[in-house]
Amino acid sequence: MKIPIEISARHMHLSKEDFEKLFGKNQTLNSIKNLSQPGEFASDKVVEIINKSKKIEDVRILGPFRKNSQVEISMTDAYNLKLSPFPQIKVSGDVANTANILVRNKNNSIKAPCIIARRHLHASAKEAKKLKLKNNQNISIKIGGIREVTFHNIIVRVSEDFKLALHLDTDEGNAAGIAGKTFGELARKG
Repeated sequence: MKIPIEISARHMHLSKEDFEKLFGKNQTLNSIKNLSQPGEFASDKVVEIINKSKKIEDVRILGPFRKNSQVEISMTDAYNLKLSPFPQIKVSGDVANTANILVRNKNNSIKAPCIIARRHLHASAKEAKKLKLKNNQNISIKIGGIREVTFHNIIVRVSEDFKLALHLDTDEGNAAGIAGKTFGELARKG
């Protein structure tokens, strides 16, 4: 079974409370583009993330709101921001014991946990069953092409709300030479 590969650029998830701190209670999180995972979208709101004199502008807010806010960046972003302590590689949503970064828009700022998202495979229960995969299982996926690579330590995330897709960050996508629509294949089940 071919597995669609998607590259996830730096972005931020916000709780409703933090959204209101940054943008105000009268503002709304409006979709400008639906993402591949059902119900998820890129919003019309952006922020900048700051570490001392280093910053990255136009970090897109993704919706819908989450229980906890978090910033997701690549290792390259972390190096460019000169972050110390260096962000941990974690499953999205796991913000326990995570260092914060300053997040700012035109008028307000907050501190939010900052992680490098662990590569992961989204799958519905039906897709996971077809591939003989279980939630939280570690797998490997091979991506062919001129820069053929096999990614290991991919965590499987199963939910009825998910659609089959491997999510890599921009560093991983660039290393594999991914441009445009790309597919991989299951190489190993852990």
